Amino acid sequence: MRFLFKTDYGQDLRLFKHRGQVFWYAVLAVVLLAAPWWASEYMMTQLHFIGIYSIVGLGLMLLVGFTGQISLGHAAFLAVGAYTEALLAAAGWPFWLTLPCAALLSAAVGVVVGLPALRLKGIYLAIATLAFGVIAEEILARWESLTGGNSGLHVKPIELFGARLEGDAGFYYLVLGLTAACCVALANLLRSPTGRAFVAIRDSEISAACMGVNLARTKTLSFALSAALTGIGGALYAHKVSFISPEQFTLLVSIELVTIVILGGVGSLHGAVLGAAFIIVLPQLIAIAKDYLPAGVAGAAGLQSTVFGLVLIAFIVFEPMGLYGRWLKVRTWFELFPFYRKGMFRRQKTYMKSERVR
Repeated sequence: MRFLFKTDYGQDLRLFKHRGQVFWYAVLAVVLLAAPWWASEYMMTQLHFIGIYSIVGLGLMLLVGFTGQISLGHAAFLAVGAYTEALLAAAGWPFWLTLPCAALLSAAVGVVVGLPALRLKGIYLAIATLAFGVIAEEILARWESLTGGNSGLHVKPIELFGARLEGDAGFYYLVLGLTAACCVALANLLRSPTGRAFVAIRDSEISAACMGVNLARTKTLSFALSAALTGIGGALYAHKVSFISPEQFTLLVSIELVTIVILGGVGSLHGAVLGAAFIIVLPQLIAIAKDYLPAGVAGAAGLQSTVFGLVLIAFIVFEPMGLYGRWLKVRTWFELFPFYRKGMFRRQKTYMKSERVR
């Protein structure tokens, strides 16, 4: 087992805790960079979507996992980024300019949503964001002169510095680079005073306010940053599917995005990536399993939704820490074997928390 002996405060701020992390991240980087040479065309498509959903998952993880603000309307931010990218690309704007615009406009919408939600918590905040998602979907469907309504919009291929990214490899490296940049940016943000303020609000708003954290400004900033990352994911999604319509940004999509956070592990950047990979891979596993199931079961309507629901319930009941939490347990088992204790990760009895000052 590895023991870290800290001798100065700078060690708490390092991006990598020890050289082992540097080695394994380097190995992962080499494998991912070499993906166009070892992965099939179908697998490359899945890697595209994993990268896109990872960026969106990181944005939602910042809001839900680190600030403690639930959102059931993030599909609307995804739509804002996608439609902004599609409309500006159709107007002839270059990609290096349309992508920041998609992020900024999504952030502005996030501020608009975050300000009224400052006085809401829990289920009430969830209902408010859900209502925003429904309103956004209706606007996209009704504003036919701008969005094309239910007929949708076709999206041009990406042109970056005069080169058109039509192949799988070029788009893959773009998605991979943006995903890595978002991961590093969030990792640095969470080590900053702003990131620590996010976590303080998540743990206790009263305690955070007593320590001088401006709750309104910090919550609004969290909504804006989360929406900006989701807008970047929406812009990449629009180019990947080449066609967007309101039916692609419904309430079910928002629930699917929340599922990424829950399955990956709330409060972990690794969990956002693992959850995105799981969400993309699970439908493929279900499709493969259908070949071995009875015809009546394989052809039943709603089989995929049922499996998704059962998997979500199983994680909530048996592994609330998500995929990343399970990986931590497996790693600890190997590090401590044969001295691993079964009750090491057993959940402690919780105490009742109240935000009301009496």
